[in-house]
Amino acid sequence: MAENAIIRFDQIKKQYDDKTVLKNINFDIERGKFYTLLGPSGCGKTTILRLIAGFAEATEGTITLDGKVVNDLPANKRKVNTVFQDYALFPHMDVFENIAFGLRIKKMGKKAIQEKVEAVLKMVRLSGYGDRAISEMSGGQRQRVAIARALVNEPEVLLLDEPLSALDLKLRTEMQYELRELQQRLGITFVFVTHDQEEALAMSDEIFVMKDGEIVQSGTPVDIYDEPINRYVADFIGESNIVDGHMLADYQVSFVGHTFECVDAGMKPNEKVEVVLRPEDLVLTSVEQGKLTIKVDTQLFRGVHYEIIGYDRDGNEWMVHSTKKAEVGSEVGLYFEPEDVHVMRFGESEQEFDARLESYDED
Repeated sequence: MAENAIIRFDQIKKQYDDKTVLKNINFDIERGKFYTLLGPSGCGKTTILRLIAGFAEATEGTITLDGKVVNDLPANKRKVNTVFQDYALFPHMDVFENIAFGLRIKKMGKKAIQEKVEAVLKMVRLSGYGDRAISEMSGGQRQRVAIARALVNEPEVLLLDEPLSALDLKLRTEMQYELRELQQRLGITFVFVTHDQEEALAMSDEIFVMKDGEIVQSGTPVDIYDEPINRYVADFIGESNIVDGHMLADYQVSFVGHTFECVDAGMKPNEKVEVVLRPEDLVLTSVEQGKLTIKVDTQLFRGVHYEIIGYDRDGNEWMVHSTKKAEVGSEVGLYFEPEDVHVMRFGESEQEFDARLESYDED
């Protein structure tokens, strides 16, 4: 088990009747970090949350919480709380009673409940809102009430199941900052579920990218964005230009009829690969100075940049994000550095990918 790990999944499998929803899931979650389970609907991310919380049982494998196996431990015995997508607040209770509900179930004294609820209201910046009706609260305030209700029980792990999905864009962005700041201030382990890659990149210490009941890639937001393991991850995390190529030698790759320097190594000579270039890494320049030439087909202004779509002479589509404006119908050059070229092998596992990175990092 990793040092400072609070949760461990060891060969976890989950089946419902004949359907397998999780396949041999293995991970360690360290204490005091913000983790995100990222993937499309039906990939198994909420099932992992339910297994941690004790709302579901694993078909196979071992779940460890704070060093103890908890497969058979009921949900109310785990120091884990969940914030649900719909918040699950009681509309007939005011803010104070919503937060105090769990403490009253535990038969805690009136004075202790008062102190704990007031303290947690202060944590989520809702001091003085205790007597408000839930119907009088905004979407963001309701979310903070739901978080306060979870925090008042002093969990070691807070699970959040797509809690921002019902909010409008501006409020969702504000709550991303608030959740991240709250987690860092409290030092509690957060496990957050989302299908929104921007949320995952903005908030997380570590991301688990999921597909069809498996963790495809895990790592920091920067690692996953800069070094996607395959086309699925590259497409799911941000915009990507992906073309077929051949690895000629270490640090040398061929695509769209040209040979380019790159920073990848450890592959077979002339091995078929896929090459990723992010739109923001492509610099608009003159045809003479560019490494590639495209003809501009469309251009949209996105506020902070222009989104330019063009085609090279072989018909490959290229997306460019640039603060410079291009002229539709003109030919422009695209310049990029070797470190902007990311090479992906077909069918490479995360373990093989990590081992290859380590081997050429040492070189």
